[in-house]
Amino acid sequence: MKIAVFSTRRYDRAYLAAANTSGHELSFFESNLTPATIPLTVAHDAVCVFVNDDINATVIQSLAANGVELILTRSAGFNHIDLDAAAKHKITVARVPAYSPEAVAEHTVALILSLNRKTHRAYNRVREQNFSLEGLAGFDLKGKTVGIIGTGKIGRAFARIMNGFGCELLAFDPFPHPEVTALGARYVELDELFASSRIVSLHCPLTPETHHLIDDSAIERMPDGVMLINTSRGALVDTPAVIRGLKNSKIGSLGLDVYEEEADMFFQDLSDKVLQDDVFARLLTFPNVLITAHQAFFTDEALTRIAETTLENAAHFEAGTEPVHRASYGK
Repeated sequence: MKIAVFSTRRYDRAYLAAANTSGHELSFFESNLTPATIPLTVAHDAVCVFVNDDINATVIQSLAANGVELILTRSAGFNHIDLDAAAKHKITVARVPAYSPEAVAEHTVALILSLNRKTHRAYNRVREQNFSLEGLAGFDLKGKTVGIIGTGKIGRAFARIMNGFGCELLAFDPFPHPEVTALGARYVELDELFASSRIVSLHCPLTPETHHLIDDSAIERMPDGVMLINTSRGALVDTPAVIRGLKNSKIGSLGLDVYEEEADMFFQDLSDKVLQDDVFARLLTFPNVLITAHQAFFTDEALTRIAETTLENAAHFEAGTEPVHRASYGK
């Protein structure tokens, strides 16, 4: 199968090449898949994309016209793909349903620990020979209430870790999971989770219902000084609302691995450019904000699994056999 692989970096090419045991013909492109790069898909049976490729109805119509039959996304989420348009044009969409839930959960904890004990600030101080501890006090995690929004595979992995710290766990999910309740967590409505949690961590998919789930109203219901963490999807958070929460100290610390407008920034070296996103630039001015650039998934185990599952999906689709991990609403 001829596959045009978009949004690739050196590590993508290395892991996909190592996993290509079926002999697919892979064409790698650093650029995102957009209407402007559609000509690169000519003479390919499939396209392989990532989270910041916008596979909208216009793109899908063009893919169909070029004879593309399969869209492979190197992610669990698929909110960047118009599934209705794909179905209309009889294009199958396949995803990687689980690559390493632990990778994202562990990165979430890394953000929490860094923000709480301010290790990122302490590191810079010591390098400048400033050994003062002023302003670096944190709090014990044991006994603190952690609110987990979304208890899929990643949310459950995160719950297991925080349970190990001795935290009290509250959870919200339309589909409660027995593993979470077995840890002693309580499923509650969002109002109670917001009001009672010292730390709120987002692990839910982006849907019309969860878009800007964290807005002014949600923040107002949280206790003063709450820690907010998002390693899921950027648009779960209304960033201007969060900035207002930081300015009035309602939000005591903020950890982000995703950002709503990340597509034009993340996965690139822009160190010699002027930052054009004023909202993101404002976030960077806060000493109690820690941002990583969609790094949570980035482990050897996860990259290996993503590559293997992506190409397994292609092989099974080509052979007409299962499993092809199809993306569909409600899955």
